[in-house]
Amino acid sequence: MDHLTDGHQELSFGNDGHINTHNPLLLDDKTNHSPNPATCPVRKEDSGDKDMAPMAGNSIHRSSSRPQLDLSGAAIQGTFEERDPTILLPNQSDDISHLALDIGGSLIKLVYFSRRENQTANDERKKIIKERLGITNVNRRSYPILGGRLHFVKFETHKIHECLDFIYSKQIHHGMDLRHWQSEGPNTENTVIKATGGGAHKYADLFKERLGISIEKEDEMNCLVAGANFLLKAIRHEAFTHMEGQKEFVQIDSNDLFPYLLVNIGSGVSIIKVDGDGVFQRVSGTNVGGGTYWGLGKLLTKCKSFDELLELSQRGDNSTIDMLVGDIYGGMDYSKIGLSASTIASSFGKAISENKELEDYAPEDISLSLLRMISYNIGQISYLNALRFGLKRIFFGGFFIRGHAYTMDTISFAVQFWSKGQAQAMFLRHEGFLGAIGAFMSYEKHGLDDLMVHQFVERFPMGAPYIGGNVHGPPLGDLNEKISWMEKFVLKGTEITAPVPMSPPGTTGLGGFEVPSSKGDILRPDASKLNVGVLHLVPSLEVFPLLADPKTYEPNTIDLSDHGELEYWFTVLSEHMSDLVDKAVASEGGTDDAKRRGDAFARAFSAHLARLMEEPAAYGKLGLANLLELREECLREFHFLDVYRSIKQRENEASIAVLHDLLMELDLMNEETRLLTLIEGVLAANIFDWGSRACVDLYHKGTIIEIYRMSRNKMQRPWRVDDFDLFKERMFGSAEKKPRKYKRALLFVDNSGADIVLGMLPLARELLRRGTEVVLVANSLPALNDVTAMELPDIVAEAAKHCDILRGAAEAGGLLVDAMINIQDSPRERSVSVPLMVVENGCGSPCIDLRQVSSELAAAAKDADLVILEGMGRALHTNFNAKFKCDALKLAMVKNQRLAAKLINGNIYNCVCRFEPAT
Repeated sequence: MDHLTDGHQELSFGNDGHINTHNPLLLDDKTNHSPNPATCPVRKEDSGDKDMAPMAGNSIHRSSSRPQLDLSGAAIQGTFEERDPTILLPNQSDDISHLALDIGGSLIKLVYFSRRENQTANDERKKIIKERLGITNVNRRSYPILGGRLHFVKFETHKIHECLDFIYSKQIHHGMDLRHWQSEGPNTENTVIKATGGGAHKYADLFKERLGISIEKEDEMNCLVAGANFLLKAIRHEAFTHMEGQKEFVQIDSNDLFPYLLVNIGSGVSIIKVDGDGVFQRVSGTNVGGGTYWGLGKLLTKCKSFDELLELSQRGDNSTIDMLVGDIYGGMDYSKIGLSASTIASSFGKAISENKELEDYAPEDISLSLLRMISYNIGQISYLNALRFGLKRIFFGGFFIRGHAYTMDTISFAVQFWSKGQAQAMFLRHEGFLGAIGAFMSYEKHGLDDLMVHQFVERFPMGAPYIGGNVHGPPLGDLNEKISWMEKFVLKGTEITAPVPMSPPGTTGLGGFEVPSSKGDILRPDASKLNVGVLHLVPSLEVFPLLADPKTYEPNTIDLSDHGELEYWFTVLSEHMSDLVDKAVASEGGTDDAKRRGDAFARAFSAHLARLMEEPAAYGKLGLANLLELREECLREFHFLDVYRSIKQRENEASIAVLHDLLMELDLMNEETRLLTLIEGVLAANIFDWGSRACVDLYHKGTIIEIYRMSRNKMQRPWRVDDFDLFKERMFGSAEKKPRKYKRALLFVDNSGADIVLGMLPLARELLRRGTEVVLVANSLPALNDVTAMELPDIVAEAAKHCDILRGAAEAGGLLVDAMINIQDSPRERSVSVPLMVVENGCGSPCIDLRQVSSELAAAAKDADLVILEGMGRALHTNFNAKFKCDALKLAMVKNQRLAAKLINGNIYNCVCRFEPAT
């Protein structure tokens, strides 16, 4: 969805590790101009977590003296084959540092800004359409030639030498672009890098010695809050609740974010009341935190690491060591005060009365009991502070959480129990990167105030986002090295994350409330961890202005939280894989390189499906539209830019060849008969969908024209959903109602070939004939055999050879300015036509999320009073239940039996003609 191509400073978010290194800057970053890092000494570091809870204090305000990162007018940039995160900053003029770090006792999170050259492109057709839609760039000012990208990388702290080698190999510590550095040589004199975490002091000398840079320590709490505020505003599915092993994402309104309580659980616990951007106060805390659990656990169980201790708790049964209410009252509840028999009366209480030594207790039971004791106390203290300030929203994060399901569950139950359901514990998907984000953002004055959630898109390419942000092996130079890396690591990772059967949670009562059982196959730490994707900032995206209620709008029709539904669609996608790979390889000439990339795509997408089957919430809230878009992104990642390109061209040519006869036939009909025939034609032509297995089978039995005629001949009313008479009445009027002349219609088109040429273009022609402006809305990027906005002008130009109405409208809409068309002027005089225009929808998926559309589409919607959504992806998989401020017509042939039965209680090849007057 990246189509602004002016030269700007760029910015992109993601926790990409070495996989990001295939972007143009990094591919060229192979010439070393500094001493070999192998000759520089690396000092060994100590282990241990230094994240101690800071003291309470007054509200802290961010400094306004730092260089400003100007995000006004920012937009995504790059070709669609790029998988690297990219954000354009057209108004950025200040120099900003290229590196920021969060150095903790266990992990180093590194954020670096890489510069790259940018190319600019525009065309006359787009200029004309923008002028007609009233889109201008008057707010733009001069901007630098160079752009850049923000990358997130994660290393284990005890492998800090690998982090230093990584920084050196990228030369990202020089604070200048690569071309400048190569021409003038490195210059680290007086280079200052922002860092937070205890290691910012500890390793300052090492950074100076190895890289020649100085570390400037940023306040940890300041960074923590800044990072949390940013993510809660930027990512729609950032916050989630966790109860009985089930994650539920919570939509946070950025206008209603503050105040909230942020509980950071490191070695100790800091409880922070956040009142706004840069306005917060540490209001409480406790010295009983993650360090307590780790320290006592190490003494009692002999575990050597925090993760080992957590893993041990998975197999524990705390009832062997905790004293429960039932132990006191003979197995009975204490119903008078509302305590069940399974409630923990005293953590470790049984150790008092039993004649046992430490070695008589199972280490896993000790670990679980200790985990719950500490988690429950943190939950209670946090709620009491929320109650103190009248807050119902509590976010938990820090080293202690780490995506651990039992930890989140116990904290959640504690908050629910003590608040009697009035407050809820929430967690953040990206909480591990709060400090790193805050450290990088400390280079700016403010910069994020005007950004909205719809301007951010999260992607999940293979590499660091898939494996948790860690770097394995040296930085990669090109796609070939990336595929080699996948062949080595992803197969192993897929085996590790093979789907795990999920069983209903148990009810071992603990801590005053019922909680899940402690069986390890229900909640596993690797299963519960959430992946951190690549966060793209796309300020050119807007909410579709014709949505009746954007706040309640949900694009996905199918609920994939149902495990059976999820499994079915995963099977469909898996079965389609082989055919898709064959077409992808063929689209690239069937070379050995294409075959290798095809295998890599199949491996990558299968790994994604395995990960999501294991943990459906791993990438955020999951819908069918997200799955289909993930598949398209995965194809682009391996440089399959338009898999169905030749098929689309062939079908377009075959359809254009019969268009003239169809238009002649239509022109012999009266208005009402013609309208019905046009709607039948749209539904019949919508059968052509390479994303449907049933339709793919049809392709093997006949030509495109034969299939189209067969489909037309089977069109019989009433359709399964049939509102045609309502639409006809709105168009032509009745005894009670006047006819409606629409001012502008937005036609969201679907497939290439017969679908667009014999279906939607004739319908557009009819609207143009009636004086309605028509805007064809098509994909920005290829997806399956869907037509794209880039392809439409040529298709319209060919169709215009057979129709004066289309030709005049296309000329008026600026579509024929640069199209290859040779039409002799008609001897008869033509009147000025209403325009036919084409705009990009802002996405590259078979579906569409109307919360994120292109600014051109949003501008076109300003004067529109009719929306037509065509095809399964845009009218059924998504937006079937969407309500609009204007009249809406949804047209589709259902090409999946399960969807037909579930959605319309019908059968495959049933049709939907759903007309909904303005809400």
